Amino acid sequence: MGLGVSFGRARRYTQFVSPAVIAFAFDPVLRLGDLEFRVQTVVLAGIILAALLLTARIGRLTPQDSPYVPPPTLRPDDIPFLVLGIVPGAVIGGRLEYVLLHADYYAANPTAIVDPAQGSLALGLAVLGGMLGGIAIARLVGAPADRWMHAATLPVLFVLAAGKLVSVLTAEGQGLPSDLPWATAYTGPGPWGSLAPDVPSHPSQVYEAIATTIVLTFLGLALRLGAFARRDGSALLVAVVLWAIGRGIVAVTWRDAAVLGPLNAEQLILIAVVVACGVALVVLARRRVAEPAGSSGPRTELSWPSPESRPRF
Repeated sequence: MGLGVSFGRARRYTQFVSPAVIAFAFDPVLRLGDLEFRVQTVVLAGIILAALLLTARIGRLTPQDSPYVPPPTLRPDDIPFLVLGIVPGAVIGGRLEYVLLHADYYAANPTAIVDPAQGSLALGLAVLGGMLGGIAIARLVGAPADRWMHAATLPVLFVLAAGKLVSVLTAEGQGLPSDLPWATAYTGPGPWGSLAPDVPSHPSQVYEAIATTIVLTFLGLALRLGAFARRDGSALLVAVVLWAIGRGIVAVTWRDAAVLGPLNAEQLILIAVVVACGVALVVLARRRVAEPAGSSGPRTELSWPSPESRPRF
């Protein structure tokens, strides 16, 4: 028998579901009087808030590259400025990828590219765009971009894993039809985020959440053991590379058509993301080689901070 899961004010339906299939039957909309909210939106807001708080906490434990003894840690008041770069960068990158994925439609309807009511965003270039936007703003306001990239490594993976898992609440990211015991189906009118949600399919969004959690665990242990001690941003670049590889593997179960051999369009974009991050890692590696032995970065002679030069709280 299928597994019925109820949430909030569930609507009741009688519908055939194949045996050994996980069937979700709940209302994905949260109602408070006359107001309606998608449950996914509310949960995502909580996830993002938790990630920002985690980033601030890690930042308070991350020392800056400073001549002071002890060196000051990253300032939490940098975060609002960084967000002002990350959000538009992610939106632009995500929209660009969505347009590339649906190039035929947007070639015929170019004005729809900038129409926020039409289409959506895609995740691959959104991650890369958000990272570039954050770096740009960090340099503009004088924040240490490399140290903040290091501090954001685990929070970014947390958002990617938890955010993908939350997609279960709206049936977004359902994969190819499947008769596996853990295939999922959604009953009722929704609104759902995938076509034919009542067809038992691979829970690709869960696969990706699991893959990202594995990357999160691996890098968390690596950081705990002292890896990426230079805090030069390479940890985040490695995180994005591993995440993109995991997402690319999971994309085999997607419903997207192949466009180049066995690869679908998203997989090609993820290859580009991996290459871009790989190039950045090579640049950082060459920079380390070019530095004098025993140097951890550009530093001046150590000095004690005076009240006039003390960093702001």
